[in-house]
Amino acid sequence: MCFVAAGGQYYWQEGKDGLIVELADNAGFCFGVKRAIDAAMKTAEEHRDVPIHTLGPLIHSPQTVARLADMGIQVADKIDEIDTGVVIIRSHGVPPQTIQHAEGKGLQVVDATCPFVVRAMTWAAKLKEDGYQVIIVGDRDHPEVIAILGATDNTGVVVGNPGEVAILPIAPSYGVVAQTTQSLSNFQACIMELVGKAQEVKFYDTICTATARRQQAARELASRVDVMLVVGGRNSANTSRLAQICQESGARTYHIETDEEMESHWFQPGDRVGITAGASTPNWLIEEVVQRMTEFEGMQEQEVRKTQAVAVTEEETTPTAEAETVETECTEVLDTETANAPAVEETEQDAVEMEAPTMAQYDETFITPSQGEIVRGKVVQVSNDEVLVHVGGKSEGRIPRHELGLKSGEEPGDKLAVGDEIDVYVVRTDDSEGSVVLSKRRADQAKAWEELEEINDNSEIIEATVTERVKGGLLVDVGVRGFVPASHVARHYVEDLETYVGKNLRLKIIELDKQRNNVVLSHKEVLEEEYAAHKEEIFNTYQPGDIVDGIVRRLTDFGAFVDIGSGVEGLLHVSEMAYSRVGHPSDILSEGEEIKVMILNLDKESERISLGLKQTLPDPWENIGSKYHEGDVVEGEVTRTVDFGAFVKLEDGVEGLVHISQLADRHVANTEEVVASGDVVKVKIISIDEEARRIGLSIKEAQRKAKPKAAPVQETQGDGGNQEPESSGVTIGDLVGDLGAFFNNDDDDEADDEE
Repeated sequence: MCFVAAGGQYYWQEGKDGLIVELADNAGFCFGVKRAIDAAMKTAEEHRDVPIHTLGPLIHSPQTVARLADMGIQVADKIDEIDTGVVIIRSHGVPPQTIQHAEGKGLQVVDATCPFVVRAMTWAAKLKEDGYQVIIVGDRDHPEVIAILGATDNTGVVVGNPGEVAILPIAPSYGVVAQTTQSLSNFQACIMELVGKAQEVKFYDTICTATARRQQAARELASRVDVMLVVGGRNSANTSRLAQICQESGARTYHIETDEEMESHWFQPGDRVGITAGASTPNWLIEEVVQRMTEFEGMQEQEVRKTQAVAVTEEETTPTAEAETVETECTEVLDTETANAPAVEETEQDAVEMEAPTMAQYDETFITPSQGEIVRGKVVQVSNDEVLVHVGGKSEGRIPRHELGLKSGEEPGDKLAVGDEIDVYVVRTDDSEGSVVLSKRRADQAKAWEELEEINDNSEIIEATVTERVKGGLLVDVGVRGFVPASHVARHYVEDLETYVGKNLRLKIIELDKQRNNVVLSHKEVLEEEYAAHKEEIFNTYQPGDIVDGIVRRLTDFGAFVDIGSGVEGLLHVSEMAYSRVGHPSDILSEGEEIKVMILNLDKESERISLGLKQTLPDPWENIGSKYHEGDVVEGEVTRTVDFGAFVKLEDGVEGLVHISQLADRHVANTEEVVASGDVVKVKIISIDEEARRIGLSIKEAQRKAKPKAAPVQETQGDGGNQEPESSGVTIGDLVGDLGAFFNNDDDDEADDEE
């Protein structure tokens, strides 16, 4: 096996069917990572007798971290875990407050923060100091982003994509920096989304140039090979981003940490294989992967030779046998199509003249689709890594796993089966070999956009499932990712958006931008339209006096709002809840309770509906005369006291008044001297007015012992001092008359005041 180095790249090739391998430019340690490793090793040499810790993994390479551990450099997750010795700040950096805390504990700090990260932190701090609202484009959970956020005293806002920028509020000025490993396209898209949200948008390009060059090299390499190996830690953001870029470029991509993870079945005879590595991947790991490829190459060679030996006869031992075999196979296919044709005697020359046009016609039956097309194809094979689809070329098109559009936990076999006809997007073609890289995900997205545009043009409603709760709202699946702002989830404020995850919502599109891949939807608008339609129906259908079912939605001090259908609410005033006095609606009702109410009034102009509950209950005053009589002594509860007496409840909805003059045999200046609210007392009924719904009561009459009637006394001149108290000259008629005056004046005034 021979390796050739040229322009920072390595190639090897052996035989026509051997693997061709190319190593990408800029693979392996970047400047910042190498600087951090050198600083750690120097620290280990200079401080052999004291504990040395890194605050978190020095770099995102488990193998490198393990080697550092062998040198005595341990990993601590928090400063509080380190009591003495040296602490090395990793390449991702930490918030300034963390370094201050370490120094305050007396620890020796070795700052190995990447200079590019330091630059991002410095500019973020300056933007904050100058009065800008700082926006950080990156992964909010990444240690580098946490460090940059700390430089703003945690006042910055982290966004991951333009969709998260779109929901930011209007501000006087925004200042933008980026995580050093961000893609330039995402950073630019986020900045463009901010335009119009502030009078001023100021940004610093903090993306590491080494990262940008590495990503571009990986993209170019992946576009011209069949298989990409991305070497590096799975916890490395920049390595994961490289794998994503390679996948998007159409190559079969495998993210590995070591050569031990490689599998021989990943490679086919004649495959072109590209290798790249993350910024935290040491060179020795890359070299081990390259070395392992040579072992696979030998295995592949043997398999290819074995396959070729079956295809040729014993006599065909020349190097041209393979080409001849292919031609023979093509001829055999044509022969089967004409097997039933009549036998025709022909010369050798005739056969040659007939074969040439027939082979040309055969080639024309294979139409290789063009890149960017969406074509119809039939599934011919399904595996865990890819799906093969016949789309008319000489060989089947290949859909890599990441282009199937699988949901979390879903496997290719769950989505597709052999024989299925599907639409696919042509990602890449290779006319020389007839191979085609396809994408079902992109075809589905293209179809989804067409449907969304039609739905939007016709102002139609779409139904979608909530997939995730994010900052500011919900994500839904509408063929592409859609966003529902929190303010558009319901008609009223929603406290916990998490309860909507997994639910299906009926939505209207309120913003659609295909170029920015932006779909904003509203559930609230659908509910508002339905609410308006139901309210119109209720106003046109119901009449005062109708009794309907309702659900108590909200309680207030003055009543309850009751849903009488499809979210349409009416007000049940506290005075209409019961025939007796109600202190607070919660005394008799609770939210969510189902009740029957009577519609008292429908005001279509003001869109107000008045409801009554007591009207649906039996009237306690019906036939009151058959239950109570003048002279009866009964027991009741004092419900309230007023200046002129006390009200006593005989039963729900039936109250009587004990005038202050009827509280005791003596003069009473204050009602509270005799009774208080909640007291249970015996009272004598001294009057009943069924029409006015009033009952006069007396406590002193109920308490007075029965005495024999006195002889009539002749009227005399004087002050009546010889008369007994019972014959004071005040008749029952006079007393009733006075009570009537109180009922007609004081009691009415009191009731009016309370209402």
